[in-house]
Amino acid sequence: MASMSYDRHCAEIVAQTALLRTRLDDADLSAPVPTCPGWTLAQLVRHLGGAHRWAETIIRTRAAEPVPDDLVNDVSGHPDVDAATLGAWLTDGAEQLADALRTAGPDAPVWTVAPGGTPAFWARRMTHETVVHRADATFVAAQAPGGSAGADRPFAVVEDVAVDALDEWMSFGSLPVVRETTPRIADVMGRGHTLRFQATDAAPEAAADWLIALEADAPTWHRPPSPALSPPPPLSASVERGDPHERGGAPDALAAPATTTVRGALSDLLLLVYGRIPTRGAAPAPVGAGTGPVEIRGDVPLLDAWLHAVSFWLRE
Repeated sequence: MASMSYDRHCAEIVAQTALLRTRLDDADLSAPVPTCPGWTLAQLVRHLGGAHRWAETIIRTRAAEPVPDDLVNDVSGHPDVDAATLGAWLTDGAEQLADALRTAGPDAPVWTVAPGGTPAFWARRMTHETVVHRADATFVAAQAPGGSAGADRPFAVVEDVAVDALDEWMSFGSLPVVRETTPRIADVMGRGHTLRFQATDAAPEAAADWLIALEADAPTWHRPPSPALSPPPPLSASVERGDPHERGGAPDALAAPATTTVRGALSDLLLLVYGRIPTRGAAPAPVGAGTGPVEIRGDVPLLDAWLHAVSFWLRE
């Protein structure tokens, strides 16, 4: 279950797009995107605008079967388009998607690429798709001559948006297909290994502390309950449902040391799981909003193996 409301997701799609569009001001659209090898800034924008339009088609038509994703994968577009025109096209697609989502409501049956089957899935997914690609555009700005654009406006995400984005990531990572898609992850599952992600800049009520247990069948994850949220269901109810996300569950596990612990600013944790900053070495540019580097303690190869497995859907 998303920690943000459906209406908020609809609004954030437009808001995050507007923030990304500011990165196009005076930008070189032919500049390479260091975090998306092979793409220019213009191609990044076309990909995101295509994703918005693809999702809008699914919602508007109440698609019950997969919809061709040519709009997402074809980033050729018109090579001579200017930033103002491309930015207006991007905004238009985001607004169309938000309008379609609001018209449909959160519960209408539609096809989704992962468990969900409602517009609520797409509202959340497109929110965080936009957030992450806004980070990509920030990396481009940071590597412009002098790097002033990135330094003046580092990438940052509002706390509840970042928490929801990481919740979504953990949910994808708990799908059984993780083991099926990446056989090598089986070598580290079912051995009692755990990974923990702790935000160093979040308010206590955000409960920005995630524990992943690499169970034999599929990873599971836990996050302690937030005082701002309704009380979670009893742990037994979650277990009986097979719910991989047991909010408030596994208190003993949360207290025990993890095999690998990752600590950093929320924005930086998000960049790390999405592969935008590495687990080793320097990032392409200092665009994170944190005050220091991400700190990793424990088994780094285990973290790398888990990140590779969980990101299977990014490679599809």
